Amino acid sequence: MKELFTEMTLGNLTLENRFVFPPIKTAYGTPKGKVTDRHLRYYRQIAHNGPAVVILEPVAATESGKEHPKQLCVHRQDSVSELKKIVDVIHKENRLACLHLNHAGAAANPKASGGPPKAPSAVTCPTTALTAEVLTEDEIEAIIDGYRAAAENAVAANFDMIEIQGGHGYLVSQFLNEKINQRDDRYGKNHLLFAERVMSAVKEGAPGISCMLRISGSEMSPEFGVGQADLAQLLGLAEASGVCAVHVGMGSACFSPPWYFHHASLPEKPQMDALAWVREHTRLPLIVAGRMGRIEKITRVLEENRADLVALGRPLISDPALIEKWERQAFEEVGYCGYCLQGCLHRVKNGEPIGCNINPEIGEVEMEKTARPLRVLVAGGGPAGMSAALYLTRRGHRVTLVEKEERLGGQFNLAWQAPGKQTMQDGLDYLDYCVKGNCDSVLFGRAVDAAAVKEIAPDLLVWAVGARQNIPQIDGLDTQTPLTSIDYFSGERSVSGPRILVIGAGRAGLEIAEKLGAEGFEVAATKRTDPVGSMMEMITRKLTLMRIEGMSNVTLMPHTTVKAFTADGVEVEQDGKKIYLSPFQTVILASGMVSEAGPGTEIVAAVPAIEKIGDAATVMDIYTAVHAGYELAMRY
Repeated sequence: MKELFTEMTLGNLTLENRFVFPPIKTAYGTPKGKVTDRHLRYYRQIAHNGPAVVILEPVAATESGKEHPKQLCVHRQDSVSELKKIVDVIHKENRLACLHLNHAGAAANPKASGGPPKAPSAVTCPTTALTAEVLTEDEIEAIIDGYRAAAENAVAANFDMIEIQGGHGYLVSQFLNEKINQRDDRYGKNHLLFAERVMSAVKEGAPGISCMLRISGSEMSPEFGVGQADLAQLLGLAEASGVCAVHVGMGSACFSPPWYFHHASLPEKPQMDALAWVREHTRLPLIVAGRMGRIEKITRVLEENRADLVALGRPLISDPALIEKWERQAFEEVGYCGYCLQGCLHRVKNGEPIGCNINPEIGEVEMEKTARPLRVLVAGGGPAGMSAALYLTRRGHRVTLVEKEERLGGQFNLAWQAPGKQTMQDGLDYLDYCVKGNCDSVLFGRAVDAAAVKEIAPDLLVWAVGARQNIPQIDGLDTQTPLTSIDYFSGERSVSGPRILVIGAGRAGLEIAEKLGAEGFEVAATKRTDPVGSMMEMITRKLTLMRIEGMSNVTLMPHTTVKAFTADGVEVEQDGKKIYLSPFQTVILASGMVSEAGPGTEIVAAVPAIEKIGDAATVMDIYTAVHAGYELAMRY
């Protein structure tokens, strides 16, 4: 493990440690590719005592290759001066700055690029649902010129390294891929030609800068992914071209996004197998990327000689001090990423800046001590209450947190029990550790009532008591003794079968249906509207639905309203038609949540100031709850 924190030589550079920060889209920029203050704070946080190499978020070599409207640019007249702002921040932290060059090809976003996607051949990218137009040779020449100009700009902006995106289903990979590249010109007869010319252009534009190649160890798409024979040729070209390292990820942006983003629920074996294959086919140093935020996994990968360096992306967004904490073996202090994609990918895809479920400070201004310390009472120890208590304490307030249960976490305790979300428990454990180690007092087993308020006499009451299950009005429901989704995930009440009805196939309902289906129950899950699994992060939803599709014992029923329970079964209305279902042995309510009641009049009269946050204010999600606590603290 000690070798992770020692220097090593890569190309013509000396690295402080064996860690790399990979290219992650932030959506911090402007539509014109300008660098913002949030960019600078973000990269400063990542670089401070952090990875030896910080690779900037992807930039497109030309306008036509852009993926996101707020993507940084390298091809504009002011790109050098803009990018140099970030380079200077990274250098001030004594870390190396790397420019990641890409062209999305068929995966380009017309809203960002200003035109239709272009690719070697006409191919439809399922992620965008668009069919690319075929690149002309003149357009290919322009793109190669764009790589050369981008490399020249990298030199002018004082970058230490350049990384060429050669995988993940983007343009270099598309040309390499015999399943996609159906051209009959020289770029079709020699699938390696485009990659060769891109590498040459980068070397010409930046002859003194070390260059890395990023690939997918496997694009995880037998039908559309790059084959191993083609990939082996690319690795051979990288060695011959003087590339100093190969950065190995997984998946394709178009054909296997869950693997591209390394979703929590995916198995590890395909990644390890792909990494071993790459190791066998190149002598170049390897950087392993994807769900590497656990020291046990890193140790295993290094001991098995599968990689030489480790890329940490989302784990450093979750906790920028991760590497420093690992070095001093303070493992309990780490805010571990749950690989849920909720605060990062989900937000960026929706056009919002990147964030994190458990780290609301990423990219934000440094928190300062308040000049007016208050005595604060936080009612409720769920995500919002924990966050408020933690950050108000860090601001210098004297905080007492009161939780009616015997543990912190609220419904966060239940969220990680859904299929594929087990890694989210580590984030909850971190918040629990921080709250207990920082707050003045944490009291369990009591509610905040008038007596508690009188006893503690707070200047500020933070009402974060969360939400409860919404109970729908259905005739005969009282004859069923139903479970709520909270009852189910908490394990307080058991289910009986063989038939189980889940009312509400939103996020929680879909997760319950999958869990019960895997256990062998016959499950029907209804939802009044469509789509099922609404509010879920898109890749999580896609994977969940794929797994459920393989379960013949689970039936999803959108556009279906449960009308009544009778002695003979259940009456439902589906698309305006009445249907009768056979009786169920268990009914589970996943029909949404409603905020718990606010503080009573006696409490309101006794406290100078009250703030209602989290689900107690508006029912949302863990991300919103944690950020609500942080934002409250910044106001006080």
